[in-house]
Amino acid sequence: MPDQLSHVKILFDLENEDGTTDIESVWAVRDGTGYRLDNIPFYAREVAVDDVVDATLDPDGALRFEGLQRASGHSTIRLWFEHEDDVQAVRDHLRRLGCPSELDLSRLVAVDVPTTVSYATIRAYLDAQEANGALEYEEGCLGQSE
Repeated sequence: MPDQLSHVKILFDLENEDGTTDIESVWAVRDGTGYRLDNIPFYAREVAVDDVVDATLDPDGALRFEGLQRASGHSTIRLWFEHEDDVQAVRDHLRRLGCPSELDLSRLVAVDVPTTVSYATIRAYLDAQEANGALEYEEGCLGQSE
């Protein structure tokens, strides 16, 4: 867990198909005039680890995402597993390839693809896992150009 003295939560409003809004909070640290995201977003789109974002205080004193200030080049991928038993092996393999991940709801995994890792390699692996029915994946933020 991040150090709560130096970390803050940035709230992201998430629009649902039915017109309602959910909120995701992402840890961040102050970086110049913005905030550098310090954990992998699960639901927020178009942002990734190490991106610097703008945020403003809302009336309740919470920091709310306003926009991207500087992209890090990282990518964010979400995985949904058919069976919980497959989760750890895939996470371990991705970690060996250089991609950290975070787990939520026992079968939902958010993956960070740093700029030092070839996204084409990760995509090929995920395509194979999806083809054999282990998981479905979604590209939440593609920061690298292939």
